Amino acid sequence: MVDTALQAQGLVKSYNGKPALRGVDVQLTAGEFVALLGPNGAGKSTLMQLLTGLFVPDEGHIQVLGHDLRRDAPRALAGLGVVFQQMALDLDLSVRANLLFHTDLHGLPRALAQERIQAGLQALGLTEQAGQAVRALSGGNRRKVELVRAMLHRPKVLLMDEATVGLDPASRQQLLQAVHALRADTGVAVLWATHLVDEVEGADRIVVLHQGRVRFDGPAPGLLARTGADRLEAAFLSLTGPQAAE
Repeated sequence: MVDTALQAQGLVKSYNGKPALRGVDVQLTAGEFVALLGPNGAGKSTLMQLLTGLFVPDEGHIQVLGHDLRRDAPRALAGLGVVFQQMALDLDLSVRANLLFHTDLHGLPRALAQERIQAGLQALGLTEQAGQAVRALSGGNRRKVELVRAMLHRPKVLLMDEATVGLDPASRQQLLQAVHALRADTGVAVLWATHLVDEVEGADRIVVLHQGRVRFDGPAPGLLARTGADRLEAAFLSLTGPQAAE
């Protein structure tokens, strides 16, 4: 039996009459790494906003670990860890203080919180930065802190909303490797949103989103076969470039 971690069906969302999503279906199973690939303006951020409960879809349903996001938001959201595109750390607080604030929000006992924070920082090579103000960290290390924070309450689903935007290539690769390692260690299901083709090569499935619609959902070899391309970048462009059908 497939262990479904997240399921979204028929998601529709418009802003001022302009469609952003037009009937999108997305599913994650336990331990699966799914890349949400689409050009800027494809609807990726809108989809993430719906999946995290920041906005409500005009149509469609979202379930996290079997809990309906609209009817049982606290239980659904408790199963999610999120790293948003825009950084959401207090720059003037220390790394540890930022993380403790998160564990306090989730009601974790302080001793357990300290244990998880220490383990998370150690796993991502940030132990020495624990007492530093976030402002003093590099962009890549700030993202790693957000990744540690997202996993402190032990979510079953991790949403990464274009988390590598603004990072240099080495930092992008480090963050991606860290997420793959977390997936392997914890079995968390990952939805990794990006417009960069090189970030999706190790994904179990690729969901190509364009103009608010899913244009492909399957493993990389299927995407190549579907488009007749020999490289993922060429396959992606064939589905989303100027020549792609509306």
